[in-house]
Amino acid sequence: MTPAIELLRALGIDHEVVEYHHDASHPSFGQEAVEALGVDADSVFKTLLATLADGSTVVGVVPVSCTLDLKALAATAGAKRARMTQPADAERRTGYVLGGISPFGQKRPSPTYVDEWASTLDVVHCSAGRRGLEVAVAPEAFVTALQARFAPISVWP
Repeated sequence: MTPAIELLRALGIDHEVVEYHHDASHPSFGQEAVEALGVDADSVFKTLLATLADGSTVVGVVPVSCTLDLKALAATAGAKRARMTQPADAERRTGYVLGGISPFGQKRPSPTYVDEWASTLDVVHCSAGRRGLEVAVAPEAFVTALQARFAPISVWP
């Protein structure tokens, strides 16, 4: 049980937990999840933290097939610029380890922005709070649990 799963259960949000063997030698946490789940990379999302110009933190949730558009994220959050949060700070802030950071159940929740692509899907997969553990939810779960906003924050290949 992780804080992410506990939050989804407490809020009565439908979800499916999928566990797989995490291979520490795999070069990409996101691609490993795609391969283990056997789903399209555009339906598996990664959770990234960014620090805005004023020092505040926001969360960007984007498909693993994409990169986070920091300029778009900053504009969506009403800031002039954003940079990726240092890994140790992201772990401390969320209570999760890299490769297992979930948007749900973070120790210190931050405003969350989910790429608008998620709103076109029936199911979105994201980390459930540790490496090798994913949760499948409807896109509305982000709004219900996190008051997240959908916005165009991805750079597509």
